[in-house]
Amino acid sequence: MEIDSAEYQLRCQLTGHEDDVRGICICDKVGFATSSRDRTIRFWSPDESNHRSFTTSKILLGHTSFVGPLAWVAPSEELPEGGLVSGGMDTLILVWNLSTGEKIQTLKGHKLQVTGIALDGSDVVSTSVDCTLRRWRKGQEVEVLEAHKAAIQAIIKLPSGELVTGSSDAALKLWKGAACIHTFSGHTDTVRGLAAVPGLGILSASHDGTIRLWELSGQVLLEMVGHTSIVYSVDAHASGLIVSGSEDRFVKIWKDGVCVQSLEHPGCVWDAKFLDNGDIVTACSDGVVRIWTVHQDKIADPLELESYAAQLSQYTLSRKRVGGLKLEELPGLEALQTPGTGDGQTKVVREGDNGVAYAWNMMEQKWDKIGEVVDGPDDGMSRPLLDGIQYDHVFDVDIGDGEPVRKLPCNRSDNPYDVADKWLLKENLPLSYREQIVEFILQNTGQKQFTPDPSFRDPYTGSSAYTPGQPSKPVATKPTFKHVPKKGMLVFDAAQFDGILKKVSEFNNTLLSASEQKHMVLTEADMSRLASIIHVLKDTSRYHSSKFSDDDVVMVLKVLKSWPLTMLFPVIDILRMIILHADGAAVLSKHVNNANDVLMELIKKVTTSPPLPANLLTSVRALTNFFKNESYHDWLLKHRGEVLDAYSTCYLSSNKNVQLAYSTLILNYTVLLIEKKDEEGQSQVLSAALEIAEEGSVEADAKFRALVAIGSLMLEGVVKRIAMDFDVANIAKAAKASKDTKIAEVGADIELITKQN
Repeated sequence: MEIDSAEYQLRCQLTGHEDDVRGICICDKVGFATSSRDRTIRFWSPDESNHRSFTTSKILLGHTSFVGPLAWVAPSEELPEGGLVSGGMDTLILVWNLSTGEKIQTLKGHKLQVTGIALDGSDVVSTSVDCTLRRWRKGQEVEVLEAHKAAIQAIIKLPSGELVTGSSDAALKLWKGAACIHTFSGHTDTVRGLAAVPGLGILSASHDGTIRLWELSGQVLLEMVGHTSIVYSVDAHASGLIVSGSEDRFVKIWKDGVCVQSLEHPGCVWDAKFLDNGDIVTACSDGVVRIWTVHQDKIADPLELESYAAQLSQYTLSRKRVGGLKLEELPGLEALQTPGTGDGQTKVVREGDNGVAYAWNMMEQKWDKIGEVVDGPDDGMSRPLLDGIQYDHVFDVDIGDGEPVRKLPCNRSDNPYDVADKWLLKENLPLSYREQIVEFILQNTGQKQFTPDPSFRDPYTGSSAYTPGQPSKPVATKPTFKHVPKKGMLVFDAAQFDGILKKVSEFNNTLLSASEQKHMVLTEADMSRLASIIHVLKDTSRYHSSKFSDDDVVMVLKVLKSWPLTMLFPVIDILRMIILHADGAAVLSKHVNNANDVLMELIKKVTTSPPLPANLLTSVRALTNFFKNESYHDWLLKHRGEVLDAYSTCYLSSNKNVQLAYSTLILNYTVLLIEKKDEEGQSQVLSAALEIAEEGSVEADAKFRALVAIGSLMLEGVVKRIAMDFDVANIAKAAKASKDTKIAEVGADIELITKQN
């Protein structure tokens, strides 16, 4: 069959990943591999029982954060079934033996997320957000190139031997050895994906929404326009077809620069790759891998096709927006029973599955239907909506005296006195508040030079505009903060249970083979009990009724006490999850709150210099989870000084996950100490949070949580003056200038707090 003239249809859907599928690697004709935000890599082989499908034959565990780029290593004497190279958010590059499913090399050197991997002979070449291109040979770093002005997002090797990189600086670079021999300019935003087209040149996918085909000379042969958002990936097939995946949820298939088919997905499409036979594999943010085919004998059965169509329909409906808002947030037709306030006033209401606009007809005193509202390209900048009506501004106003916060809508063209009067009457509030409301509107809408019209007559009281000096009750306007104060506790509740059990078993076998350590070995009965504990922890739907015996917890604690430091981390991870189980936490508390405090013993053990990052990570995460259970709050308060001192240098760890775990511990302590009004404790936590915020090497999420802790302590705690003495204003200013949106927002929150009396 000519694949370039047939329509692609769904072949199968492959489930197993627990989060976004981020990358695809075609592994010759033996199968393909996928990477995921769930920190795993899955190798998929043809399903012998179902010719349409594939099945997971290997799950590779080793990355501590989401996994991105993958590269296939062809079979060799050392790797009889081939291998994989993977890069992750954890800055690591791991080399895997597919025969055993084990990692055989860990390449450390990048400072930030690894974004691309290519094989150049036996060398591994990698790119990163740290702007470098690194070459690795036999497990060692042999070359580092400062390759671009901004984060490098992709790398490929051409059939002719050169390497090509794409970057957030919107450029592609062609490399011969360590020399850049050409820079390709033309994209207006980040170059995210690359692919080679043998005999023609290079394909590039960009955040600017386009795909370009370049000659090696730098000339653009084709520009493909059709996606409505970021294009993440691009690939080419020997048939001449090109496939692309995008944030807009579509995979597009291109022929001679023209889009010939679009395949809709229920989420962002991170990657799309051709199999040798022309079938297409797609990686979606819903965690599902899909294969699409033109071969009639491989198309999914009608029931599965119908089910997928229904899934798409439901997803589309759940995300439908009108006027920039979700359809479900719009008022119903009953909103039209309320008369309008001015001729031409518009109101959007929900009618079935659509949003419909109406305009108020003052003469006939009725709402006239205008028509259905659809999203346009500028909906992301649409004005705020209140009761189905769009305004330039909708403010929160706090009257005080225990009154609820009220919504105050207004437009830039409105007379602020008129707005204030109508709003006060609508809210049944005294007109003596008028001046404060007017001043608030003028200040927050930028109309500081507004001059009241002396001829203005209040339509409700008959009086003229407010004259300064008249007595009135103050109105407190409540500042709006985006991220502070923090309420509630954060936990680390994700676990790779199969990997944990596998690692414990591996360590147990190691002890068994060492004669001097045989006394530490878990018996078959112990391992069976451990498997039962894992089984209970995996079934979260039964947490309310499942139970742990004291013997279960005692066995876990025995292992933590007796095993070597290098083998503790998977057992600490089991403890971390027991804490989140109501009965498990209750049984454990008997051993924490007695004279032999096993928890403090463990903390002292794992923080002994030099501490192992894996032990730090799992123990800090476990401690963080204790905050979820109020029965441990007294223990956490009692040992606060010891705990924070023991882990005080975690923010300097090169492991970004350790930084994040420590920052989360600080944030949970913040919430607890504010609740307990503990000034000494708040001061210690503030100091720790400020250290994190000021450290340049701390990753963004960890810094964000530290800043939230600072803002919360200043807003609701008793240490604002101390924070001001620490020059928190400059920390806020630096945060506001961050390119990370969340950090900039919380920086603005802190700056606003510093300006409050």
